[in-house]
Amino acid sequence: MQILVTGGAGFIGGHLAERFVRDGHDVVVVDNLEPFYDLDIKRHNIDNGRKVAEESDGSYEFIEGDVRDGDFVTELVADADYVYHQAAQAGVRPSVQNPRKYDEINVGGTLNLLDACRDKGIERFVMASSSSVYGVPQYLPYDEQHPTTPVSPYGASKLAAERYACSYAEVYDFPAVALRYFTVYGPRMRPNMAISNFVSRCINGDPPIIYGDGAQTRDFTYIEDIIEANVTLLDEDAADGEAINIGSTDNIEIKTLAMEIRDQLAPDIELVYEDRHDADAEHTHADTSKARDLIEYEPEHTIREGVSKFVEWYRQNREWYEPLVRDS
Repeated sequence: MQILVTGGAGFIGGHLAERFVRDGHDVVVVDNLEPFYDLDIKRHNIDNGRKVAEESDGSYEFIEGDVRDGDFVTELVADADYVYHQAAQAGVRPSVQNPRKYDEINVGGTLNLLDACRDKGIERFVMASSSSVYGVPQYLPYDEQHPTTPVSPYGASKLAAERYACSYAEVYDFPAVALRYFTVYGPRMRPNMAISNFVSRCINGDPPIIYGDGAQTRDFTYIEDIIEANVTLLDEDAADGEAINIGSTDNIEIKTLAMEIRDQLAPDIELVYEDRHDADAEHTHADTSKARDLIEYEPEHTIREGVSKFVEWYRQNREWYEPLVRDS
């Protein structure tokens, strides 16, 4: 089968494309290579996908392009059996500065794909949504019945995109699923995320910087658990038309996370605190019981296990990855 992965040179999309190729599928990756962060990381993702294809029965093709181009998207989808839509303009804080760009890419781009997939009649459309759709918690952990009141333009754009996907599933009898990711981390992650910054700074003798008092909590989800949830949807149709949480086994205070990384890598360094950004969520924590019931999702990595794996990977790949993190 042929699988189209949009945003496939990015962090999650890159890992997802590799997994599909390794499993013997024919994968087409599209990415516009926007320099939101250093493009060398995306180039590594593309190179890794090609290397996996050389060692497996799958194939890998990279195409540079933008999901905002409707004609381009229609041509892309023409040969696809499944579409995994990971392309998006990321970043809660930057979305405050340019909300219209987030609408154009995250909402308009998703609609282009939905229209093309509906007209083509693909097997399934799986899109990346976000825990940012929830906004200020009325209770924790978030279940899918929790009100969706995003506090950032990024969160609003992801909510609009997933609602379009689920409405297409309803009115066009179209197989679409939205996965609400909770703070994904792991090898080749975006360099401006908390875990990568904490690890980089501690390894180099710099103090971790915490925004706010550090009492904010996050449900960090290791990349391998995210990939397993996506792969399940090649065969499982019970989630069609649904938005479901994909999170981890626990959550942790940002301050505690920084301290644990500091204690492991540079125990003599003091933490540094700076002003909190208004668009940042105060708490996130996923109730994943719906995902367990529908697609048998069972995350395997605690935050401490996942961070240990990331630190090990970081040390092995420090030569090429570290400068990109430290310059962010």
